[in-house]
Amino acid sequence: MSELTRIPAPDGIAASAQYSHVVLGTGRFVAIAGQLALDERGRLVGEGDPAAQARQVFENLRRCLAAAGATFDDVVKLTYFVTDMAHMPAVRAARAEHIPDDRLPAASAVQVAALVRPEFLIEVEAFAVVAP
Repeated sequence: MSELTRIPAPDGIAASAQYSHVVLGTGRFVAIAGQLALDERGRLVGEGDPAAQARQVFENLRRCLAAAGATFDDVVKLTYFVTDMAHMPAVRAARAEHIPDDRLPAASAVQVAALVRPEFLIEVEAFAVVAP
């Protein structure tokens, strides 16, 4: 695990309960491609269900991080792509199962017109820094 510094609210910036504004650290940079709600066989999990899709997306992120020798503790940035901002509570609930509030990474949330296939509601990409 790398040593990361989280700055929830730099001077002059309002704090957010949902993310840190700045996260910095030293080590190996890891980029995780946007993950969708697919199981290990490539089948959709949770058609029409943002909570089920969010849980699968975060499980896929966990597996990708593990493949890089990382954990959610090493994540410095998450980017959420959702087809409807109404899905964000489900995304935050899934994130809370993996990342405690005192270790929140920087984050961005973007509503998109569509993802790669119409049945996908959520995609999340991650960036991490792992100790050398």
